[in-house]
Amino acid sequence: MSTPRKQVHLAAHFPGVNNTTVWTDPRSKSQIDFSSFRHLAETAERGRFDFFFLAEGLRLRELKGRIHDLDVVGRPESLTVLAGLAGVTERLGLAATVNATFNEPYEVARRLATLDHLSEGRAAWNVVTTSDAFTGENFRRGGFLDRADRYRRAAEFVRLSRELWDSWEPDALEAGDGRFVRPEAIGEVSFEGRHFTVSGGFTVPRSPQGRPVIIQAGDSDEGREFAAETADVIFSRHGTLEDGKAFYTDVKRRLAAYGRKPHELKIMPAATFALGDTEEEAAEAAAEIRRQQVGPQTAIAFLEQVWGRDISAYDPDGPLPDVDPDLSDGVSQGRVPIADRTAVAARWRALAEEKKLTIRELVIEVTGRQSFIGTPASVAARIDEFVQGDAADGFILVPHLTPGGLDDFVDRVVPLLQERGVFRAEYAGTTLRDHLALDSL
Repeated sequence: MSTPRKQVHLAAHFPGVNNTTVWTDPRSKSQIDFSSFRHLAETAERGRFDFFFLAEGLRLRELKGRIHDLDVVGRPESLTVLAGLAGVTERLGLAATVNATFNEPYEVARRLATLDHLSEGRAAWNVVTTSDAFTGENFRRGGFLDRADRYRRAAEFVRLSRELWDSWEPDALEAGDGRFVRPEAIGEVSFEGRHFTVSGGFTVPRSPQGRPVIIQAGDSDEGREFAAETADVIFSRHGTLEDGKAFYTDVKRRLAAYGRKPHELKIMPAATFALGDTEEEAAEAAAEIRRQQVGPQTAIAFLEQVWGRDISAYDPDGPLPDVDPDLSDGVSQGRVPIADRTAVAARWRALAEEKKLTIRELVIEVTGRQSFIGTPASVAARIDEFVQGDAADGFILVPHLTPGGLDDFVDRVVPLLQERGVFRAEYAGTTLRDHLALDSL
């Protein structure tokens, strides 16, 4: 008897305020208007995707003391947007990024449970952490949390949220329609941890999924361990088949320590794509997209983050700076800090020398995500290869256009995955847990 083929999981990422989106393309629309969110979500649902994914930004990034140009479009609050999308979609999962460092568990748990009710079981929470004081300046406590403690707080945050979600018995609503409540079915929560102390009753009945799906995006050792203990989905950035297999094996093996099975955690890397009628046409399209994403100004800005100094006098189409990085505080605020800028600069310099790359060409080379480039048939085959080869359970697709960048993929690639028998033709269930083939709670 042959082994059944693994099913591919797909999600849609609404492009964030960064150089992912090609702003100069006349088809590029607003990052704020609800119509943009609605278009991408409806396209993803038409393609029978698992979920729609929104990132978060709690402060506009700065470069050399100025707000970074690519941040000025703003960053709407995820749960508000997703509550609106719940009313115009029927099956698509709705994933919000909510920070576990600058929020409180009771309020986040209440908002997510509400979204799960409004959407009839389609809510998900991408748990992220922040340790930098720059972001913390927007909050009362500032940058109070040491970097080493951020996952401890996040783990406690998730544990407490789950206690709140589980505190109502499934049949607490006697009539099943929210009219009559059995008071004895509502439990009290008494939680005392290192970061949180809560004593009281939760205000929202148990939601259709039991609990929202948990997503985690960290790639450090602490992040992998946190995902193995708490997450249903991990959002990774591994771009090659070999790296994907190594990450997949490492994270899945950690699950046993928490009494979990491999299917209980889905690994879904971020991925971009470029399609063409021929392989050559797709390659040309991909190269042009990358040139538009990394213009001269953006190339210099990326290099300044590593070099830690003003290099605006250098030609982006010329060689790398002949000076070493400045290892003081640097020039960028609001981005994930680069742990060893000297080592990164050395790697970049070696790569530029080996391939004879200009500054702009180098940045294009080193900032690319996992990309599927080719005809619809070759892209479908490559996605299937990753999933069947245990390098991923699926992908979170990041289109380069807002909001229509997913249209071609849904129209041209999804039908081929369906023909291969590795992607659903219709939704089999109603909740996001159903779509992800996760165990019921």
